[in-house]
Amino acid sequence: MEFNEIMDAVSRIFEAVGIAVLVFGFFIGLYLAMRDLLRGKRGGAYDMIRTYFGQSILLGLEILVAADLIRTVVVAPTMQNLEVLGLLVLIRTFLSFSLEIEIEGIAPWRRWSLKTLGKPAPNPRNDSG
Repeated sequence: MEFNEIMDAVSRIFEAVGIAVLVFGFFIGLYLAMRDLLRGKRGGAYDMIRTYFGQSILLGLEILVAADLIRTVVVAPTMQNLEVLGLLVLIRTFLSFSLEIEIEGIAPWRRWSLKTLGKPAPNPRNDSG
């Protein structure tokens, strides 16, 4: 087996892991939401799915970017593939950034400034209900 074939297989494994993270994250969020509903916590079910599935999307996107990097840089390093990779990374970075803001409720640079001022950052996972 040649090096390129091995790296292609590795990138496919990364893709499978990224997809598995998305699927399992959704089902974990769904399970936890159903558990909260059965315990009478109606307001937290949607937030539970949203938080866990959002986090799994973030992790899945990062793993899929790694798969694309391996495939483009090692397996098929053409200029067209590099341009496509750049566009994919740009789109996925924007998605990751906006998802993180949606899940955490605050932009990353604001969270850092609140920590330095000694104020607690907002926590949407707070179980006050």
